[in-house]
Amino acid sequence: TGQDRILPARPASFARIPSWVSLNRTSSAKPPPTAQQGHVENLHLVSLSRQGKFEQVHEFIKSMDEAGVAVSPSTYKSLFEACGEMGLLSDGRSIRDRLKNPPGFLEDCALQMYCDCGSLSEARRLFDKMPERSSFAWGTMISAYAQSGVLDKAFQLFSLLIDSGVGPKISVYTSLLRSLMDSSRLEIGRQMHSHLIRTGSGSNASVGTAICNMYVKCGWLEGARIVFDQMAEKKVVAWTALMVGYTEANKQNDVLPLFMKMVEEGVELDEFAFSIVLKACAWLEDLRVGRQIHGYIVKLGLESEVSVGTPLVDLYVKCTCFESALLSFQKIDNPNDVSWSTLISGYSQSGRVEECLKTYKSLRVRDGSLNPFIYTSIFQACSMLADINSGAQAHADAIKRGLISPLYGESALITMYSKCGNMDYASRVFKSISEPDTIAWTAIIAGYAYHGIASEALRYFRKMQDSGARPNGVTLVAVLTACSHSSLITEAKGYLKSMNSEYGVAPTVDHFNCMIDVYSRAGLLQEAVELINSMNFEPDAMSWKCLLAGCWNHRNLELGRIASENLLRLNPDDTAGYILLFNLCGSHEKWEEAARIRKKMMEKKLRKEVSCSWITVKGKWNRFIVGDRHHPQTEEIYAKLKEIDFLDSNSGDRSQLTEEDASCILPERRQQLLEHSERLAIAFGLLSSPRNSPVLIFKNLRACRDCHDFAKHVSTVTEREIVIRDSSRFHHFKL
Repeated sequence: TGQDRILPARPASFARIPSWVSLNRTSSAKPPPTAQQGHVENLHLVSLSRQGKFEQVHEFIKSMDEAGVAVSPSTYKSLFEACGEMGLLSDGRSIRDRLKNPPGFLEDCALQMYCDCGSLSEARRLFDKMPERSSFAWGTMISAYAQSGVLDKAFQLFSLLIDSGVGPKISVYTSLLRSLMDSSRLEIGRQMHSHLIRTGSGSNASVGTAICNMYVKCGWLEGARIVFDQMAEKKVVAWTALMVGYTEANKQNDVLPLFMKMVEEGVELDEFAFSIVLKACAWLEDLRVGRQIHGYIVKLGLESEVSVGTPLVDLYVKCTCFESALLSFQKIDNPNDVSWSTLISGYSQSGRVEECLKTYKSLRVRDGSLNPFIYTSIFQACSMLADINSGAQAHADAIKRGLISPLYGESALITMYSKCGNMDYASRVFKSISEPDTIAWTAIIAGYAYHGIASEALRYFRKMQDSGARPNGVTLVAVLTACSHSSLITEAKGYLKSMNSEYGVAPTVDHFNCMIDVYSRAGLLQEAVELINSMNFEPDAMSWKCLLAGCWNHRNLELGRIASENLLRLNPDDTAGYILLFNLCGSHEKWEEAARIRKKMMEKKLRKEVSCSWITVKGKWNRFIVGDRHHPQTEEIYAKLKEIDFLDSNSGDRSQLTEEDASCILPERRQQLLEHSERLAIAFGLLSSPRNSPVLIFKNLRACRDCHDFAKHVSTVTEREIVIRDSSRFHHFKL
């Protein structure tokens, strides 16, 4: 009945709400007012608001009005808070409209609600109508402007607050300081700092931390350090703010001493501090200090935290300690997508590309944490493996999930398809990019350059210039490489000469090496020597190797000796320096000199890398080495080779071999040419792939001239397109 007493100590039972407040009440009689009347009703109202059921809130308020039960001020406060938290501006506005001459604290609550809902215009109208503004109202309005980036109005109000004689709360200062986030705001920040010193508020720990952080964000690290050093009480956030500043300014060398000082002063270290210092160690590749910090992390029991474990993995990956990286990863309790991305990137960078793909596939099967960076790493791994099947599958999966990183991921796709021999797909990916950046332009130019299609590479370079994108050093290397593979001597000289003036790129030794290669391939060996001697840089091993290769191709023993001597002076263990000179001596019948070279190699226990070729058929890799007889179809492969044998009297000069053919100059060894790895792979490709598809072969070393001629001959007699990608470039053979 309406006279039932409601005990506040008992749990609210909405079934016991009096009949006179029921939506279907049968009696209009109202009880006399008591101190407890409306308590349960207000509780119910607050409960509905916290559940976001504001349609029921409005209906219940209406029922309370009809029953003569007032909504309490504390309930109004809760309703405003709920509207603000949920961004329910319309509901908050309706509740505010109910209030006539509300107390000041409720006006403050309504003001906060408008700010939380992002309606600064309504908040300002309410603020301007307030007869008396509390310090809370001033702080709320100023902070809302500051957090929304409306700094002119924030500082205008701040000036009015100062003029009114009301002392700002510390939170107002910190809010304004946090809003100053770039170098253009530095002067305002300095003025704020000066004001705080004058008012004596600068010594407050929170204010000092905010000033330090402000200077960091505005790029004035010297000022940040001065403030930091003067702080009597340094919170951990002040330490980490300065460390972040040093990291973002690429001053990682300053991060480590700061961290050591934290340890010495007994500052309580958190995960964020360890994360920053580990990133600094990774950038510096400082494994020694990194291991010491790792030991401290283990001591504190933080190794399993993802925010600490992930930078640890990255540190070991950057320092090429992959086993340690893997162990650190396994310690993480709940690896996130960044953790997995770091591990997969580590697999890729350490050359463990098969494990990289295996890890990705296991993540994909269990629908694990995938992100655009993981897919970019997968595209790069497929590039290294020249695995177009896995690459295309990953590409399709990334499209399905919407996880292709704009530009970076797309550029990696261009490189992947071009390195897998499919420039058509590479071109399609490039054309799908609405506004290619320098990396994307460089990827497509390099793709055509390494396929020996100089005309397309240079056409894209001209289009790049027309688009307004600026070429970088890597772009110019690709352009010069295109010129080198197509003997475009005049064009290469022009690009090298105009690099600085026209493109704003200072030539490096890499660009000059490209030009040396252009001259050497064209047989202009004297020009190559003159360029080496006139460079502003000391020639590196690649400079002399390019010249040596040219000397071998054009049979210049005199310059070849000079090139070999200088190459081995810079890199004594480079087998090319021995093998190419050995070949040169053999071609000039300098057998004693050749024997001395071979003896020196044996004394140094140097062996040339084993030649390996592979071909993918029906998604399966098939690898071959010289004289390989382990393949299940060995008999058919060798029968096919004999069928298309090119070793006849019209096949040309058999002495024209490259570094893998040092032993094949002697007549009794020439039969081994038939068993070269790329020939075995070609024969298998002819047997196993459809006649209308190209035979795509990959090789770890540079193809010898005989095998080059062999591929050309096979393409002619079988009317099949044959593509060989060796360590230098792609070679296309078709009618």
